[in-house]
Amino acid sequence: MYVVPMNLDGFGSGRERVLVLLKTKGPQTAARVARKLGITTMAVRQHLSVLQGEGLVEFTEERRKVGRPARVWQFTSKSHERFPDFHVELAVGMLQAIRTAFGEEGLERLTEERKRQQADSYRARMPDPDASFEERVAALTRLRREEGYMAEWKRQRDGKIVLIENHCSIEKAAQFCPKLCACELSVFRTVLGDDVSVERVEHILSGDRCCTYRITDRPRDVALKGTA
Repeated sequence: MYVVPMNLDGFGSGRERVLVLLKTKGPQTAARVARKLGITTMAVRQHLSVLQGEGLVEFTEERRKVGRPARVWQFTSKSHERFPDFHVELAVGMLQAIRTAFGEEGLERLTEERKRQQADSYRARMPDPDASFEERVAALTRLRREEGYMAEWKRQRDGKIVLIENHCSIEKAAQFCPKLCACELSVFRTVLGDDVSVERVEHILSGDRCCTYRITDRPRDVALKGTA
């Protein structure tokens, strides 16, 4: 399986890097975190102890066949506040005002216009439509990462690609207006092309740790037939 990992070098302190790793990779033991960050297990345990004191991480004990149970560390709900949610108060306030002034129809028109503008903006920065499947997915991943979604992609053994968003930059706005999530899925399908199938298989708003999209490359002749 080919994986394009997030680069953690841009996150300053050791504690921040530990926190980002738990955010992007899910629950981990201290030993596993140490291997991935290239530091000692003792150093990771010290970072985790401080983070636990701040209420940012917690652990559960996982029983093993041999020896003592292992501590598996994970995010707490408080730790989500450490990651960006762009202009959340303004966004939610504007959505509420639009619904009050123009009703559901007005909110529908707003989300459709946002979808159109987002698709146009992404298309302007995507590679040529004839670019490879992986090049297009990699470009979309970069765009989403720039917008704070902590995105990464990986190719699975079956040849399909998954795009993983470890953070939702519009989570509170999407809670108020779920159609924003549906619009993003539509944008992905638009900018990746008719020869690509996109399916959301994990969703933060449904209680999952991340949003995951399974992306399948379809033969162009099949795609054209479906479009016709």
